[in-house]
Amino acid sequence: MRRLIILFLLAAATLAGTATAADNPPEVVGMYIHQHWPYKNPYAARTWTADDYRAYCGGLKQLGYNTVMIWPILETMPSPLTPSDQANLSKIQQVIDMLHGELGMRVYITLCPNVGAKNEEAAKATFEARHFFYCDTRVNPADPAALDRLVQWRANLFRPLAAADGVVIIDSDPGGYPGSSNDDFVRLLMAHRKMFDSLRPGIELVYWNHIGWPAYGRWYQTGVFNRGTEAEFVEALTKLKELDPQPWSIANGLPYAEKTGLASKVVSYNYGSIEGEPTLPMTRFDYQGAWAAGHNKGPRGVMGNAQTHCVQLPNTFAFARGAAGQPVTRADMVQFANDLIPNHGEEIVRGWEALDAGDPAAMRAMATTLETTAKEHPPGGRLKGLLFNDPDRFLTDLVCMLRFKIAFAEFAATAPASANLKPALRAFTDALNAWYERTGYQNVWDWPHLAESLGRLHSLRIDRLVKRDILNPVAERGATPFEKIANTMRDSETFTPDLIRSLNESLKENQ
Repeated sequence: MRRLIILFLLAAATLAGTATAADNPPEVVGMYIHQHWPYKNPYAARTWTADDYRAYCGGLKQLGYNTVMIWPILETMPSPLTPSDQANLSKIQQVIDMLHGELGMRVYITLCPNVGAKNEEAAKATFEARHFFYCDTRVNPADPAALDRLVQWRANLFRPLAAADGVVIIDSDPGGYPGSSNDDFVRLLMAHRKMFDSLRPGIELVYWNHIGWPAYGRWYQTGVFNRGTEAEFVEALTKLKELDPQPWSIANGLPYAEKTGLASKVVSYNYGSIEGEPTLPMTRFDYQGAWAAGHNKGPRGVMGNAQTHCVQLPNTFAFARGAAGQPVTRADMVQFANDLIPNHGEEIVRGWEALDAGDPAAMRAMATTLETTAKEHPPGGRLKGLLFNDPDRFLTDLVCMLRFKIAFAEFAATAPASANLKPALRAFTDALNAWYERTGYQNVWDWPHLAESLGRLHSLRIDRLVKRDILNPVAERGATPFEKIANTMRDSETFTPDLIRSLNESLKENQ
């Protein structure tokens, strides 16, 4: 009898410990691995192999990150699945197991709320090359049959990924439906809650406060973009609190969560502090800003994001330092760079500084120095996983970015009437094309003074590209605001090659 009592007490203690761990998950220090854009490896996360994930996330773990959030673009996978989609699901399944088993990291999967695929269009491209806004559609959550079809299809897609710790469902961007209410959105979340429970009880549901579900619906109705109101966010949280879809938590929206007694559930998503999106791959060196964002945690932690992770290393490091409450100085940045490539930390940091400052002479000097270093093929250091185990590629990228920024700075500084304007435009166009060929990044981007500088060419084609207002597309083609928005998003998928083509045409016309 005594032995049975001891076994019972041990079992009870184990269950109590498990419940405590589930009810009080560790504070999140996370990185969002965003896969919307199809471009080249290792720049685009959707091209990463399992070994790429192992290398990069192993580096994150050493910096202090303990959580990874992956958007695997389930939304635009067609029925039936293409072989490339099947292979990607299998890969992400392996990645989840690897992150859990080898690195001890938590893994979340991101979903858009009500986006589905136009199957015929989606099947025309492989997963790696598919443009999201070529083949996406929106499902009305007020239509029970349509919502059920969406959720059942998602159950099939999510089944291999059911070991994930949780699923983050954003309220918009992309998502939403014209005229839809928070009642519809909460109905959609609860349908997913039921579906996740059918696959594996315990999957955490995370409601991501972003633009606001009703606000996105109004945008689709009117073509005028505005964020949601406090009352709308509080309403959505109140409805979820009443239904209590355990286990669940909240991304962002701490002021609204405080008003509803849900503050303890909030992880701060300090979006854009490491890298904005969509944007041309280009290293940002704002380590004080990234530190502040990492330090500004919610009650359950903080999540950062990047689009081109392999070029955003300084801010990635600084964000983790902020989350850990550790200071970050220039000397810390040099040490970090030395951990990437030993004995070259100072010159790497000087390259990052020159890129951020934008002075052509300083950038040119550092490009020459780093190009010489790259030719020496230095080995990577203890954090070489963040380089995807390729120091040569990292150094060459930095040289290419410096030369690209030089070309733009000199073009922007050339007077419109100068005889040097055309040669400067040619140098900028060639540098942009070289970086495009290297990275493959096609989508929209903007830089300070880009539209102003290109406006001096008086090209209607170029002006239409760089001055396109994605958020308020009243001048775009389409019979309704929703169609205008959809067409603008679709056209923006190939902004970079369209711009290069238009620049080359402008150069030919002015020979």
